[in-house]
Amino acid sequence: MKRAALETIVGIFVLVGILCLAYLSIKLGKMELIGGDYYEVHADFASVSGLKSGASVEIAGVEVGRVERIVFEPKSGVARVYLRIRAGVELADDVIASVRTRGIIGDKFLQLKPGGSEKIIAAGGRIRETESAIDFEELLSKYIHGQVE
Repeated sequence: MKRAALETIVGIFVLVGILCLAYLSIKLGKMELIGGDYYEVHADFASVSGLKSGASVEIAGVEVGRVERIVFEPKSGVARVYLRIRAGVELADDVIASVRTRGIIGDKFLQLKPGGSEKIIAAGGRIRETESAIDFEELLSKYIHGQVE
C-alpha cells in the first residue's frame, strides 16, 4: 500500500514538473497557444531584406507586437508585411514603419514612429508610410563605383 502511494506522489510530482517546463518553454520562446489579444495591420515595403516572420515590432524601444508573415504582392511589386499589434496599442494613421537592424550585424526588427494624427488605424488596416531596409551591399557598391549622389 505504501509503495502505491509513493508511486502516485512521484507521478504527480513528475507531471507538475513537466507542466512547469512546458509553461516556461512557451513563455521564454514567446509563443502563444491561445490567440492572445492582438489585432492585425499590414504595411507595404519596397524591400524588407533580412526581416523575418516573428521579428519584433517596437515603438520607442518597447515591443508592441510581432511580424506575423511577409508575402510578395506581384501586382504592385512590393513586400506586404502583416503585423500583430497588442490590443490597447493604438496606431495613428500617419505612423511610419521602418525596417531597422539591432546593433551592427544584429537581427532586423520593425520600428514604428508614432504620428500626430487623431485618426486611428483599425484592425485589418494599412500603415501607409514605410521606410525600407538599408541594403549595405548596394550602398557599398555605389560608393566603390563612384555612383554616390
